[in-house]
Amino acid sequence: MDVHVRDLRYFVAVARELHFTRAAEILYVSQPALSKQIRALERQLRVTLFDRDHASVRLTRAGNALLPHAERILASWDAATESLAKASDCTLVIGMHTSPGRGLLPRVRALMVASCPDAELELRHVPWSDQSGGLADGATDAAFVWLPVEQPPYRWVTIAREPRLVALPNDHPLATREHVSIGELLDEPFLALPASAGAMRDFWLAADERDGHPTRIAAEITNTDETYEAVASGIGICLLAAGNAPIFARGGLTMLPVSDLSPAELVLAWHERRCPPLLETFARFCEQVARDQGSVYARA
Repeated sequence: MDVHVRDLRYFVAVARELHFTRAAEILYVSQPALSKQIRALERQLRVTLFDRDHASVRLTRAGNALLPHAERILASWDAATESLAKASDCTLVIGMHTSPGRGLLPRVRALMVASCPDAELELRHVPWSDQSGGLADGATDAAFVWLPVEQPPYRWVTIAREPRLVALPNDHPLATREHVSIGELLDEPFLALPASAGAMRDFWLAADERDGHPTRIAAEITNTDETYEAVASGIGICLLAAGNAPIFARGGLTMLPVSDLSPAELVLAWHERRCPPLLETFARFCEQVARDQGSVYARA
C-alpha cells in the first residue's frame, strides 16, 4: 500500500481548506484532477477520507486519523529534500522560450546560492516549436513556459498570471483607446507563433474567444525582435502578456488591455516523474519569489 508523497500533499491541502476548488488553486492543479486523485487515494486506502455534498466538505473519522500522520510525513520529506538539495553538486538545466523577466531569476539565483552553494543553473533557450520547453525529450530539467501544457505528464508552479495586451503600431485607429475587446480585433491581421507551437499558438491568437471567426495570419514570428519590427511596421498586431510589455517599450508601439480575454499564465514546469530534490528547491524558490512580488495576482 505505497502512497505517493504527492497524494498526501493533495489530501492535506483539501483537509486544510475543506474546499476542493481552493485546494486546487493552492496546488496549481485543476479541480477535476484533484478530485480524481483523492478518489484514487481513497480506493487505494479502502477508506472514505471526506464527506462531500453540494454545500460542504468534511473530514471523515478516517480522514481525521490520517491528517496528523500525513502532515508529519510531508514535513519530514520536505526536510529531507532540503538537506539533499544543499548537498547537491549537480547542474539544473532550465529551458525557456524567452527570458522569464519580471526580476525573477536574479532573486532565485541568490536564494539558490545561499541554500545550495555547490549547485549550478544552466539556462537554455528553446525554440517555440518545442511546446514543452525541452522537457519532452529530457533536454531540460524544468522550463519556463506559458500554459497550456499537458497535465499529466507535467506539473508546475505559477510564476505570473497576467492580463493579455494587444500590441499595435502607434498610428493604428485603436491606439488612442484605453482598452479594446477581442471583438474589435477579429478582422485584424495577427502575428502568430509557428504552427508547430500548437496549443500555445492558438492561445496567443485568442482562438477560444473567437467563436469560430477565422484568424488572419499576417506572418509568423519566432523572437522578440521580429515581433517588434513586424508590429511597428504595420504588418500585423499581436497579443502579449502584461509582464512582457517592457520588452516592447522601444517607441512606435501602443499596448492596450484586451478587456474580455482570460489571463496568461507563466509557469515553471517539470516532468512529474523527474523531480530531484534540487529541482524541488528551485521550484519552491521560484514560487516564493513570485508570491513576494505579487505577480500571481489574478486567478484564472
